[in-house]
Amino acid sequence: MTSLTNPSSLSPGVLVRPYKKSDRERVRQLCCETGFLGRDIAPVFEDRELFADYLTRYYTDWEPESSFMLEQDGMVKGYLLGSHSPLRQQLFNCYNNISLFVRGMSRYSNYNRATRDFIGWVLRKSWKEVPAAPRRSAHFHFNILPEAQGLAHATALMNAYLDYLRNRGVSSVYGQVVTFEARRGAKVFERYGFQVLERKEITKYRKIHPEPVYLTTVFMRLRSGTQ
Repeated sequence: MTSLTNPSSLSPGVLVRPYKKSDRERVRQLCCETGFLGRDIAPVFEDRELFADYLTRYYTDWEPESSFMLEQDGMVKGYLLGSHSPLRQQLFNCYNNISLFVRGMSRYSNYNRATRDFIGWVLRKSWKEVPAAPRRSAHFHFNILPEAQGLAHATALMNAYLDYLRNRGVSSVYGQVVTFEARRGAKVFERYGFQVLERKEITKYRKIHPEPVYLTTVFMRLRSGTQ
C-alpha cells in the first residue's frame, strides 16, 4: 500500500501512511506519552512495558495491517490502531489480560503508590465503568501528540482507516475513546459521522483532573449488514 497524503488539508511535512513493523517501538512509546489524558502516563502508572502491552500489542503483533501512522517531518507523531477481526481480538484479549494480571501482581510490591492505586481501580471498578460496545464490529483507538494535533490530521488518519475497512467489506466500526470537553468531546466524533452509543465516567480521574472524564463508545455503520 502506498503512502496516503492530502496536500490540500495536511500541514507541510505531514503524511498518513500504513503501519510498518519498524514502527512498533515508536507506537509503544507514543502510547505511554499520551496515555494519561493526552499526556505522559508517569504520574499515574510507572510500568510502561505493561501499559504498552495492554493497549498496543494486539494491533502491532497480530493485526498490523489495520493500523495507520501520522508522520510529521519524518517522525511518527500519532497513530490509529485498528482491527477488522473482532473475534480474533476478543480471543487474544482473554489470554493477554490473564498474562498481564500475573505480570502486574508479580511486580506489585515494587510499584509506587500511584501505580498501586491505578491497579486497585482496575480490579475494583474498571469493569463497571466500561460502556457497552458492539461485539461484531471493527474497532479502533488513536492518539496524537499535542504538537501534531489538529482536525485535518485526525480526519486524515480516520479516513485512511475507514477507507481500508470499506475496501474489505466491513459494515460497521466502533471506538471507545476517552473524552472530556477541554480535550475532545463526543461532538468531535459526530463530525466524522459516528454516533454516541454510551458513555460512562472514569472515576479514577476525579481526584487528579478538574472536570469529569468519560469513556465513550462511538459507532458508525459503513454499509448495510450485521457485522
